[in-house]
Amino acid sequence: MSVDEAGTAHGNDGADEPGWEVDPDDESGAAVVASVGRQLKAWREAAGMRAGEFGAAIGYGEDLVYKVEGGRRIPRPEFLDKADKALGAGGKLAMFKKEMAEVRYPKKVRDLAKLEAKAVEVEAYHHHNINGLLQTEEHMRALFASWLPAYTQSEMDRVVAARLGRQSIFDRAAAPSLSFVQEEVTLRRPVGGTMVLRRQLERLLELGRLRNVAIQVMPTHREEHPGTGGLIEVLRFPDGSAVGRSEGAFSGRPVSDPKHLRILGLRYGMIRAQALAPRESLAFIEQLLGET
Repeated sequence: MSVDEAGTAHGNDGADEPGWEVDPDDESGAAVVASVGRQLKAWREAAGMRAGEFGAAIGYGEDLVYKVEGGRRIPRPEFLDKADKALGAGGKLAMFKKEMAEVRYPKKVRDLAKLEAKAVEVEAYHHHNINGLLQTEEHMRALFASWLPAYTQSEMDRVVAARLGRQSIFDRAAAPSLSFVQEEVTLRRPVGGTMVLRRQLERLLELGRLRNVAIQVMPTHREEHPGTGGLIEVLRFPDGSAVGRSEGAFSGRPVSDPKHLRILGLRYGMIRAQALAPRESLAFIEQLLGET
């Protein structure tokens, strides 16, 4: 469980095709894609169309049709819409758009998004990058562009869309309590250049002024720092349960045992106490913006 974890494999096969690659580590997602592919093939054959004829009818290549039907490619919404119309499926194929939209996100991100959607409290300390929930789209793209091995354009669009989708947490009717602590260096690093940094700082100010959001800055000059072990994340749910993770504890694995969560809570509480208060942090970010 890591907010900044893209959770996708790299590869160049078919990167420019109008569809998404299937995550080889996502068995459940791959099964859904394969099932949709089989149904597409059944509808095509029932209509008496060859793969090449079908592809020409909907504006896609024969090779892509075979990949979609074989469960090796996730069809985009427009593919399913055109297929539904060409095959006279009466909406039965177009209805798969929702499932395909979910499966196109890496499994780790989907699982995290589901947890965040249920959480009533989120606590997150980040030391290398700005928390993914706080990032602007252009910051995300600049950040991902620096990763190696390099993402294809298709992969880039996929992980950015997934991360942006998780930011719906700020729009929930029952607003969760969100607490973020960012290392000062993450706010000074000009990822994407000066203008991208400026807009990122403006976004932090915008979110930090929400009543349910607290953003705190950990100054670099702090001598004692309980967060040197790495990021910490804790999500708490309405029933009193929680799940947490820290790079510096429990081998980095997600934990839900109350004893383990108390340790993470203690560490995060100490980090918050040594960071600038939320109001001071916003003033600090405003100062950085003025200097940028």
